[in-house]
Amino acid sequence: MLLLQITGLSGAGKTTLSEMVSFRLKEMGLSCIVIDGDVYRKTLCSDLGFSKADRLENIRRLGKLAHQHVQQGTIALIAAINPFEAARRELKELYNAQTVWVDCPLDTLKERDTKGLYRKAFLPEHHPDKLHNLSGVNDSYEKPLKADLYIGTHLLSPEDAAQKLFNFIAAQLAKPLAAPIGYNV
Repeated sequence: MLLLQITGLSGAGKTTLSEMVSFRLKEMGLSCIVIDGDVYRKTLCSDLGFSKADRLENIRRLGKLAHQHVQQGTIALIAAINPFEAARRELKELYNAQTVWVDCPLDTLKERDTKGLYRKAFLPEHHPDKLHNLSGVNDSYEKPLKADLYIGTHLLSPEDAAQKLFNFIAAQLAKPLAAPIGYNV
């Protein structure tokens, strides 16, 4: 049906927006799944670390899982940092995944810091609790070159941001899946 890869830094609102929209889609009788990168790091991708190769493999696995759901008529929302353009492009090429960039400035993310990750990433270099692989701080995050939808969560309420994502999904679902086939009579 539809596969969206929702990318952005930790705390930008990827999961929150995905869950809000999923709830609304399900209320309308549509099948929807949120594939949360944090959740699947504990199960499907528990054997992976945070090297570039492992991050790319993580997204491949999430993309394959999402595609399996799409083939069953489900809207799949991958809510994962997905820091590399190559991985986003691969999902686009393999599964026609649309890219939604949930963006938020680092200063706002540091203030929100819902998981305490930014506090740990900004600790002194030799601190025992220092986090060394936080995307966008001390590890790579390549901003999407060509997002299908941009949502600046620092500019919108969660409800307005979710509405923007919902409207995008509704527009995607309204597009004809294929041109009508003409035949000679």
